Amino acid sequence: MTTKNNKVLSGIKSGFQSGVRKGWSGLLWLLKILVPISFATALLVHFGIIYRLDFILAPVMNFLMLPSEAALPIIIGFFTGIYGAVASLAVLPLPVEQMTLIAVFLLSSHNIIQESIVQGKSGLNVFAAAFFRIFVSIVTTYVCGKIMGATVPEMTGTASAALAHTQQPFSAMLLEWGVDITKLAVQIFCIIMPLMIVLETAKEFNLIQYITKLASPILSVMGLSRNTGMLWLTACIFGLSYGAAVIVEETKTNHFTKEELTKLHLSIGPNHSMIEDPALFLPLGIPVLWLWIPRLAAVICIAHTFNALSMLRRLHVKRTCHKKLCNN
Repeated sequence: MTTKNNKVLSGIKSGFQSGVRKGWSGLLWLLKILVPISFATALLVHFGIIYRLDFILAPVMNFLMLPSEAALPIIIGFFTGIYGAVASLAVLPLPVEQMTLIAVFLLSSHNIIQESIVQGKSGLNVFAAAFFRIFVSIVTTYVCGKIMGATVPEMTGTASAALAHTQQPFSAMLLEWGVDITKLAVQIFCIIMPLMIVLETAKEFNLIQYITKLASPILSVMGLSRNTGMLWLTACIFGLSYGAAVIVEETKTNHFTKEELTKLHLSIGPNHSMIEDPALFLPLGIPVLWLWIPRLAAVICIAHTFNALSMLRRLHVKRTCHKKLCNN
């Protein structure tokens, strides 16, 4: 009995030490990306540059059945994340239908620079990750617009006037950014450390296989490999920003095939943080169905299409090799 207790204590100790070590390493890695990018974004917002970029997306707005004013919250969310987008939407004089389409777009494409870099560090080319998420956002929003029967609205220009940028003192902006980034670092720390400790302890006691087994029915529907189950759950619950350190550390220490990682990132890129991000739009009166279903349906279709194409490619290679052998 004593020997068994010693093994348990030894496993807990080993898992704790390994989790702290990996959690700290992952946190430092993430902050190297997070701090400079968030500061650059804060400067863009402070000097009003980000508010002058709506001309970039304005031509796309008609295709998405949105007014030109919708480009502003989309650009803010695109570079800064869901919080900034929700803040801008709250003061825009837009009907629920149009806010719903903006939410559908941003749930798949937000904080694109930082999160694409995270994906680039853990299995998918950074530019491919960004392009894919934008493409999925456009297609999903367009399809949702057609299902909702949305039409191209008239350009009113009232939203731009409502969001006229008021510049605060640079020192106040710097202090606000410092406080925000510190809070974010603490939040990430509080998520990463317990998660990495639990994960490493679970590995010590060979519990990962049981966890992934419980999630295997969902993974099957999602078209993903069981091997990537923990990474998928991490991204879905904590998102790419908070879960980045865990995802990167796991891809370093575990052997995943290129196909497994590609499918994982094609899934979690457009569809992550399935609890917090959609909930942020609820106070705007956006129906729950549109906040969860469209991107989930999109990534399921994408994963199964990827699987089908991979199977066809393997069959083609096999037949080609067979013909070469026959000819020889």
